[in-house]
Amino acid sequence: MKRVLLLLSFVFAALSTQAADYNILKYGAISDTTRLSTKAVQRAIDACAAAGGGRVVVPTGNYKIGSIFLKSNVHLYLERGATLYGSTKLEDYKPVKTDYVSFRTQQQTIQLIFADKVSNVTIDGYGTIDGRGRAFKKTAVTDEGITRPHLLRFIQSQDIIIRNITLRNSGCWMQHYLACDRIKIDGVTVYNRSTKNNDALDLDGCHDVVVTNLISDSDDDGITLKSTSPRLCENITISNCIVSTHCNAIKLGTETNGGFRNINISNIVVKPSYDQDEKIFGRWSGISAISLEMVDGGVLENVNVNNIVVDGTESPIFIRLGNRARGYKEGLAVTNVGKIDGVRISNVRVRNAGPTGCSITGLPGYPVENIHLDNISIHHKGGVTAEAMPKIEESAADEREKSYPEATMWGVLPAKGFFVRHARNVKFTNIEIQTEQEDVRDNFVMIDVKE
Repeated sequence: MKRVLLLLSFVFAALSTQAADYNILKYGAISDTTRLSTKAVQRAIDACAAAGGGRVVVPTGNYKIGSIFLKSNVHLYLERGATLYGSTKLEDYKPVKTDYVSFRTQQQTIQLIFADKVSNVTIDGYGTIDGRGRAFKKTAVTDEGITRPHLLRFIQSQDIIIRNITLRNSGCWMQHYLACDRIKIDGVTVYNRSTKNNDALDLDGCHDVVVTNLISDSDDDGITLKSTSPRLCENITISNCIVSTHCNAIKLGTETNGGFRNINISNIVVKPSYDQDEKIFGRWSGISAISLEMVDGGVLENVNVNNIVVDGTESPIFIRLGNRARGYKEGLAVTNVGKIDGVRISNVRVRNAGPTGCSITGLPGYPVENIHLDNISIHHKGGVTAEAMPKIEESAADEREKSYPEATMWGVLPAKGFFVRHARNVKFTNIEIQTEQEDVRDNFVMIDVKE
């Protein structure tokens, strides 16, 4: 009997220490999209954090909010049928000032959900967060995060889980994780076709990240790794995802001050969007499936891309070492050319691509190195005639060292398979190039390429 009582006491003690739920209705939230529930949701978050952590519950219903701020040890849980709608009024978003001198981030930004220097934060459930981003029109070249809010932004945070929720219609980038460690993103659905700069996912200088089972449909880039500081994106695994985009499905770049190391990407389907009614940017079938870029002085090394199935894109594979040399803060000069060394792309099947061709290019004296492409099959439109054939000597001279890197930056390439320039130790094995229409170009054109 004493043993039973002792066991029961342990059980009750364990139950008493379980984190509590903080239902936003109890803090004044109202399921009514004509009324703001920002303060109520924030009160629930603050109470949860003050108690040492727990679960902030968003029950079934529709709630309108402006900026909310997550805190450590808070689990934001959206029940099935629950939607947080972003306000369509700028005054409902609280500007956040940052003093991160080592990041290329604006000094004052707005976002729907923000977290800065937090740890142990989860957002999950089976509900939806909808930024209603169409209300925020692009007014300047760099207005994202200024007059168009991010939907979700974490800065310098650790141990983040984003799971099973649906994210829709951001004012610019959907998710931006900047200089964060130990992130898990699993089972998330993204639809982001509201305005320009509508990326689906941006990992920026992050370490130790696992992304799985993401289904995304975005007007701008899909799964994007960036490095807007000297901090590399490092130790990242991305797998079992379906990506639709008008731009680049899998992209390392454009911002590359630090670079990318130990990146493993596998089992990805790239396909056109089911929604073919509107295109804000890019191309209907997408620009590229795989873009690996280094243009701001960083390093790209030990990158593995495997098992990719592609329907569409204009130029499926694009590897580019350039020298745009943009610093991560004003007045900072980038004096070194970056480096691409150690890339393997294997088991890629492409159908319905455009006729542009693929490219792997460095710069004179700065070759891309140790690139291996294996078991690649590309079927595209073709149709380039002798009269329209790009002149190889002109292509050889057109370096565009400072240009923005894009797979279509040279137009139709002189190779219907791969145009390779300024490279060392590039290996092709088991490559198949087929065209729907007769095409006079060779499968491969090599300029300044050595073993």
